[in-house]
Amino acid sequence: MSVKAANDLDELDHRLGSDEGEEEDGGASIDFVTLLDVVKRSILWVVLLILLGGAGAYLYLRYTKKVYESSSTIKLDEQSEAGVLGLESNGLPIEAGAGKLQGEVDLIKSDIVYERLKKTMPLQVSYHVDARVLDAELYKDSPFAVNYDTSAFDLFDQQIFIAFSSPSRYEVYVGEEGERLVATVGQPVNISGNNITITTTSSFSSAKVGETYYFIVHSSQRLKRYIDENLSTAILNPESKTIQISFKDFNRYKARDIVNNIDTVYLQHKLERSNQASRQTLNFLTEQLKETENSLKKVEDEIESFVRQNKSYDIRSSFQEAITEYRELEQKKLEQRFLLTLYNTIQSKMQQDEDLGLIVAGLQGQPNQDPQLSELLTELSQLQARSRTARMTSRGNTAADNLREEQLKFTQGRLNAIINSNKALVQAQIENIDRTQGELTGKMLQAPSQETERARLERLSGLYAGFFTQILNKRVEYGIAMAGTTPDFQILSPASLPNEGNPISPNPIMIYAIGIAGGLFLGLGLIATRYLMHDTVTNVRELERNTSIPVLGVVPSYDKQKMPFSKLVVNQNPKSALSESIRSIRTNLEFMSSSKRKRIVSITSTISGEGKTFVAVNLGGIIAMSGLKVVVLDLDMRKPKVHLALDGDNSKGMSTILIDKHSVEECIQQTSITDLNFISAGPTPPNPSELIMGSRFDEVLQELHQTFDLILVDSPPVGLVTDGVLIMRKADIPLYIVRANYSKKAFLRGIDKIMRTNQLSNMAAVLNDVNSMNMYGYGYGYGYGYGYGYGQGYYDEEEKPTLGSRMKSLFK
Repeated sequence: MSVKAANDLDELDHRLGSDEGEEEDGGASIDFVTLLDVVKRSILWVVLLILLGGAGAYLYLRYTKKVYESSSTIKLDEQSEAGVLGLESNGLPIEAGAGKLQGEVDLIKSDIVYERLKKTMPLQVSYHVDARVLDAELYKDSPFAVNYDTSAFDLFDQQIFIAFSSPSRYEVYVGEEGERLVATVGQPVNISGNNITITTTSSFSSAKVGETYYFIVHSSQRLKRYIDENLSTAILNPESKTIQISFKDFNRYKARDIVNNIDTVYLQHKLERSNQASRQTLNFLTEQLKETENSLKKVEDEIESFVRQNKSYDIRSSFQEAITEYRELEQKKLEQRFLLTLYNTIQSKMQQDEDLGLIVAGLQGQPNQDPQLSELLTELSQLQARSRTARMTSRGNTAADNLREEQLKFTQGRLNAIINSNKALVQAQIENIDRTQGELTGKMLQAPSQETERARLERLSGLYAGFFTQILNKRVEYGIAMAGTTPDFQILSPASLPNEGNPISPNPIMIYAIGIAGGLFLGLGLIATRYLMHDTVTNVRELERNTSIPVLGVVPSYDKQKMPFSKLVVNQNPKSALSESIRSIRTNLEFMSSSKRKRIVSITSTISGEGKTFVAVNLGGIIAMSGLKVVVLDLDMRKPKVHLALDGDNSKGMSTILIDKHSVEECIQQTSITDLNFISAGPTPPNPSELIMGSRFDEVLQELHQTFDLILVDSPPVGLVTDGVLIMRKADIPLYIVRANYSKKAFLRGIDKIMRTNQLSNMAAVLNDVNSMNMYGYGYGYGYGYGYGYGQGYYDEEEKPTLGSRMKSLFK
């Protein structure tokens, strides 16, 4: 496309942009015809992309190390030590289930197992063969071994190369660019300040001479990261307590050995931990037994002290005895108080010289009575009685009266002395009773606390005694259980050697599927991109889909020779597909205006370069070859091309005719076809539109009708100027040229608008420059009752599409 054509396209896009809101966008829905065409043109690319995806997958599989995985399944018969001690029923929480298994999973991946694993496997140093494609680790198959001072070595995680020049000599260097040293097998060599000794192994042979190897001394951090990244553990079934241990590595033998060694070191650790737990349990039982025995003895001592202090262990019985004794003392105290009252009464009556006969009678039945007191009271009572009788019979001055009074006083004195003595004795007895009652009251008040203390001592004694017996029994039982202890860890399925042809990564099926799917995805992306970027008309179906005017025919691409400008070619090969397609257009023109003998056909397009001049001159040639007289008028006075296509002169023509400078007869030029004539555009005028709108143009058409059967007008593009529309109004059949793979789909909206605006009911379209692959064996039918096709027989032998041309068209 020329720069001018590109500018025309930009200008037309700008002009059509204002009409987008008025016209329905034909691209709003999927155009399946266009999509199918894009798929056809892209199918080879899709196939190539799929093949490239498959090739990429093959190369990936070829140059990627295979990763193997080995795994084992173990079962844990975990039992809590509290079960042996009989503590489950005491409400102590016992860890079990997935939580317990997760702890074992963490143990397997812990530093404890890692440190043991390092001691059981040769993981610190790895040996490799230096290959052009993929390096391989020589696990347990290295032809040499390295010894180094672990305390002074610092070349960790670096490739140290070994190249044997003979069975006893080798070359050593660090890295690809390191300094090369020649050393002897078995002799120390200092490299970068590190002393190493290389010795050969049983795998060494003369074939190894000339090969390059390298070894890596891994640091603890790197080795630990290697184990962590490739070791995986999973709980298979929490109910059955099974755990799977897996390890991935490029070497399948190494993966298997690492899993087996992890199982072994884990078993050893579990046994050690189990024995340690057993010892700790026995120690715990012994310590608890000793502590319980001491506590029990202490309680027994307290009980003994309690009995000594309280004189009894049965506090309740002692309490009842104290109450009884208190009551008895209270009774005695009442008796003594009665005696004391009696004595006071006797003394009072004696002082008042009252009769003591009643008191004497009262004393007769009293227990523990004093006989002497009774005798004196009786004697005193008798003396009082005689004295009262004497006083009644005598004057009282006789010697007998005096003697009797003296006896009475004497007896009263003796009685007072005895009463006073008895009163002192009674008072002492009352005080003793009060003192004894006070002591009993104190004992009774202390009884509740003593009973509480007794109950406490009794409870502690029973508790310690029972616990002592229980611990003693459990220690015996645990000792018996330890004699038959078995590991709580079983290997249900040991690690097996992975199948060499079945690595876990890369997965050939998945890689090929990804490669092919990727190629297919890119292919579909290509189709989608080409479809979304497809904004030009490519076939008749697209033209019919996006316009309402009929399509008269299709003009195939002309590839026989390169033309710098449009030319008349139908006379050179009348039986070519191009000629036949234009004949079909001629036939359809007859159906469109069969009632008129003299016709005007205007041929226009949206922009320059769509082939209207090529169609005009070759359509005129085909019609002229059928016997009709045809004249081609070049009214594209801004860019005239008809004279170039028909090898004519442009010094005079339509522009000079319309200004009456030349006559029509003077400007008509002959062509190589007898009945085909043309009038060129002539010199470019400053006002082409005004010339066409003038009456002189109508006169010219009338004059040409006198001589010619058909007037073909090569009109200016209607997308850029209005001249073409003016001419289309005067034409019997306005033809609109659309060029395949050149005309924008947006142009088609302008066709319908021009037809509706100017009421061009007879307007038709022609698709130009269609690829032969889209036409071969394809037929069209239009509403005029005539069908035509471009099939076998229309191509010359040299013009038939070859396999190469068809393949080439797929990439267009």
